Amino acid sequence: MKADLGDLNAFVAVARAGGFREAARVSGSSASFLSEAVRRLEAELDVRLLNRTTRSVVTTEAGQGLLERLGPALTEVEAALDVVNRFRDTPAGSLRLNVPVSAARLVLPALVPPFLAAYPDIRLEIVAEESFVDVLAAGCDAGIRYDERLEQDMIAIPIGPRYQRFATAASPAYLDRHGRPQHPSELLGHACLLGRFASGALTSPWEYERDGEVVRVEPTGPLIVRVGGATDLSVDAAIAGTGIICVFEDWLRPHFDSGALEPILELWWQRFSGPFLYYPGRRLVPAPLRAFIDFVKASANRA
Repeated sequence: MKADLGDLNAFVAVARAGGFREAARVSGSSASFLSEAVRRLEAELDVRLLNRTTRSVVTTEAGQGLLERLGPALTEVEAALDVVNRFRDTPAGSLRLNVPVSAARLVLPALVPPFLAAYPDIRLEIVAEESFVDVLAAGCDAGIRYDERLEQDMIAIPIGPRYQRFATAASPAYLDRHGRPQHPSELLGHACLLGRFASGALTSPWEYERDGEVVRVEPTGPLIVRVGGATDLSVDAAIAGTGIICVFEDWLRPHFDSGALEPILELWWQRFSGPFLYYPGRRLVPAPLRAFIDFVKASANRA
């Protein structure tokens, strides 16, 4: 029995993605190419590997067993091929990062363009989402997370600003109408704009600290948005005078500079550690990822 390595890779891509279209988007192949490769593999093995419906694609028992054994094996094949890549003058290949939307918005813009200019043979894909995922199971090489969200058995290096703050702000017009809070507890009397994580949890309580006093408030208000993807809608609503917002300071900084938003309770804003680039420490680091790691470290040294 002989199975083509390309067909095996196609099966793994489809099984991990849960569908042919998503696997095509991730892999850069066409859905029809992947479908034909999986059919060819099933014919060669004489067993069904995927159950297909109009709504989903899931592995059969045989397919799941094959996937569990193939994943580590194909990773080793990729690592072996990457050894050859190290002999090139410049690294080449694909690099896929799983990052929160905040990192894609606030951290990566300063790094990605110069990195791609320095390594023109590397193809970088950014998957931005707020769900906590296993980066390897999601088909990613590395991820960006804040320290409390790092997965076990991962190597982590700092990326981007080492400290950030959550800023609280509203439009001058809103504050002129409703008053400017002088203590966090006064937020309970205001319309506040909240966020909801993919897990369903709200971005509350809002926490503040000054001179050793910690204050946590659970504000309410007229608008709740999905954290990350819809944060800009919340910012726009704050600018329009709908209520008070609390998000990353760097997200709001352009609007502070323009005067569209006014900082409030600034002496109470809490500082927290910045994000980390993390990746598995138990296998050979692919050349594109190694190049990115080195680039991030060099950028930090220049800052």
